[in-house]
Amino acid sequence: MDNALPPAEELRLVDRELAQLDARRSQLLARRTWLLQVLQQSVTFPAPPRAASGPVADSTPRSAQNVLLTLGGVLLTIAALAFTLVSWGSMGIGGRAAVLGVVTSAALAAPVLLLRRGLGSTAESVAALGLVLTVLDAYALHRVALPDTDALGYTAAASAVLAGVWTAYGSALGRLRIPLPVAVVTAQLPLPLGVLAADGGALALGWAALATAVADLAVVLWAKPAAVRTTAGIGAGVLGGWALVTGGGLSLTSAIPAGALLLACAGVALYLAMGAPRGGSWARVAGVAEAASVVAGLSVIAAAGGVLRVVLPGDWEVPGYVLCAVALATVLRSSAPRAVKRGLAGAGAGVLALGVAWALPPVAVALLAPLARTTPVWSGAHTDDVLAWYPSTAPLVLLVAATALSAVPRLWTRCAALVLTWSLLTSLPLSLDLPYAPTLGLQLVTTAAALFLAARPGTLTRGVPARAGTAETGDAGADGVGPRGAETGGDTAGTTPDAAGPAGDAGAGGAAGPQAAAPVPGVAGAGPRGQWAGWGPGAAPGATAAPASPRDVLGWSALGCALATAASSVATGLDTRAATFTVLGVLLGLLLAVAFLAEGARRAVAACVAVGTAAGLLSAGAAAAELQDHHTALALLVVPAATAAAGAWLRRHPVALPVEITGAAVAVLALALAASRPAFLALALALCGVIAAATAVRPERRPLASWTAAALFLAATWVRLAVWDVETPEAYTLPVTVPALVVGVLRRRRDPEASSWVAYGPGLAATLVPSLFAAWADPDWARPLLLGLAALAVTLLGARFRLQALLVLGGSVLALDGLHELAPYVVQAVGALPRWLPPALAGLLLLAVGATYEQRLRDARRLRERLGRMR
Repeated sequence: MDNALPPAEELRLVDRELAQLDARRSQLLARRTWLLQVLQQSVTFPAPPRAASGPVADSTPRSAQNVLLTLGGVLLTIAALAFTLVSWGSMGIGGRAAVLGVVTSAALAAPVLLLRRGLGSTAESVAALGLVLTVLDAYALHRVALPDTDALGYTAAASAVLAGVWTAYGSALGRLRIPLPVAVVTAQLPLPLGVLAADGGALALGWAALATAVADLAVVLWAKPAAVRTTAGIGAGVLGGWALVTGGGLSLTSAIPAGALLLACAGVALYLAMGAPRGGSWARVAGVAEAASVVAGLSVIAAAGGVLRVVLPGDWEVPGYVLCAVALATVLRSSAPRAVKRGLAGAGAGVLALGVAWALPPVAVALLAPLARTTPVWSGAHTDDVLAWYPSTAPLVLLVAATALSAVPRLWTRCAALVLTWSLLTSLPLSLDLPYAPTLGLQLVTTAAALFLAARPGTLTRGVPARAGTAETGDAGADGVGPRGAETGGDTAGTTPDAAGPAGDAGAGGAAGPQAAAPVPGVAGAGPRGQWAGWGPGAAPGATAAPASPRDVLGWSALGCALATAASSVATGLDTRAATFTVLGVLLGLLLAVAFLAEGARRAVAACVAVGTAAGLLSAGAAAAELQDHHTALALLVVPAATAAAGAWLRRHPVALPVEITGAAVAVLALALAASRPAFLALALALCGVIAAATAVRPERRPLASWTAAALFLAATWVRLAVWDVETPEAYTLPVTVPALVVGVLRRRRDPEASSWVAYGPGLAATLVPSLFAAWADPDWARPLLLGLAALAVTLLGARFRLQALLVLGGSVLALDGLHELAPYVVQAVGALPRWLPPALAGLLLLAVGATYEQRLRDARRLRERLGRMR
């Protein structure tokens, strides 16, 4: 039997196909069994015959009756309107009175008889018609008997009379549901319309709306029908809101009269809020007490703030409202019901938040304006003042808000107080129009204070209850280890009893409680509650992450504020040379201190930022010395060298890896600066290779650092050869390749499981890659031919001995070399062909690949498996 595959491969393929057939057969058998069961059930249990019945009704009798009655009532109403508006003038006064009296009396009396016969829906329709007729009677009375009466005044009086009549009618016929809610709606009109008729003004209209809302609340309190209470409640909300908005708007111009209206609104709302907890009729509605308390609080703040607007200067208007809001928030310490306290405090907090939003623009401008530089660096010119017109009392609002929030022992309030205090310090230079030097000094002081709180957040957690599942620790480093992993004592001086966990101060890296995870050997506090909690795969699958402790939340908040101010101070310091070095030097010292004193991942972030600051300081020094970019690149290599040395000193400390990665990023920047001068680029690559080789001495960094060092040395060699205009790179690469291959052979003999990439990859790449570049630039045929023969030999050896590195490197170089040689002929051939032929060939190729898509996938998988089995 002629097999295209080895027996073992073909046997594996046959087994796979048989397994798929067995699985499909099992699925079909299961489906057949289910179908048989369905057929048996349909035969054994036939569906019962359907009883003969008439056509299904589209609607119930009750709904059909309601539709008919509604349509009849509407038609009668339309007829009454047409009669009153069109045919009224053709009748005498006696006929008019007789018609109105008879029709209205009949419409109002008919529901009595209908209710006695149990025709409730019909009675509702006729009663609705009667109510409409009473309105028409009032209109007709105005047109005939009182034509000279003011329309608004007559409407107000008629509304009051109709509301009273309908209330009496609805109370007499208690089974009717329409008259009483309609009476409540009509009762909303008399007072506002009366004020409008008397030209009472906006304030009087507000008082009228408030009085009507109070009457509505009385209806809500004492009425029994639910529809009446609901209607009155809606009216109270609308008119009460109207009165509140009117009072708030007038408080900006007429503080004292509007304040009286607002205080009256506050009294009504507070009565509603205090009555809800005692079981009022509205107590069953969720949130009524809180909502009414919020309205009362806003009314009091608007009234008091309006009065302060009169006596305070214009810049103090917003601080006046903020002070009123803070004063209202003190109700939390009173003995009022809990819902009332929540509502009043919520109103104060809302006004306080609006005040803080008003005070934030100077903070944003002071923080971001230095970054939008319009003057040259080190020119001595400073950016123009922005928002100089903004009121200078904005920092006072931030101060009041921060003081008020810091008094509340909650985590979110402490975080907000911290951010507001930082915002206050950030906005002071702009609000007070400070000179350049004090501005820079205040920025550095703000950064130092924020960094201190990031390193020692225990000062902010006093009185804040610890979250469940967390244990508060002292202000020592969270891992509790020194630079080399030696255990250090945890400093717990900054921890209060309220902030400590149930097990007390567990040391800087410990985890208190039964949920503590076992530490990683050599790294204290490395478990889920340790320094890198939540940053890695240390937790078991499916385990729930522990909530962040108050210390972590406050520490990260302080660190974020510090980094923002540090960036702004660096941008501000670029105005002068001395300021730049001062700012960078101070920041470097502060960040290094935080890197040693902070806890958790914050020390790693501080260390990484310190590395970046050191790189900036070196760059500033190079710029001051007027060094060119390629010389600056060599100076910057001091940073990755220092981070590599620090990594060797820290060893397996959690800070070591982030610091080394940051140093590597600085090295990449240095290589980018040196790219303009190839000679210096080669030197920079070589120096980076030395640093990587020194890092590879450490066992934990050896796998990656060794390959990186080899790649850097190889790249440095290639760049150096290119700088020297070497036309025969093999003279320099073969003396390296031959010993490297000999070492690889010896390595494979000693360790047959060693990868071919480790044994032969560097040696082969040292010659094949430079030779490939040289062959692509060589117009002669000798070099490409020799390179192709060498690559072919390497490929055949890789296929023969099943070595992945030889097969991949040799095959890639051979393919690229052949492409270079065939490219001119391919271009000529394509140019000689008709223009439609290449797209047609491409289409045929795609069709062929698509037709054999599954086979190509199997071939690709087979090729990948064979390459994967190679060493």
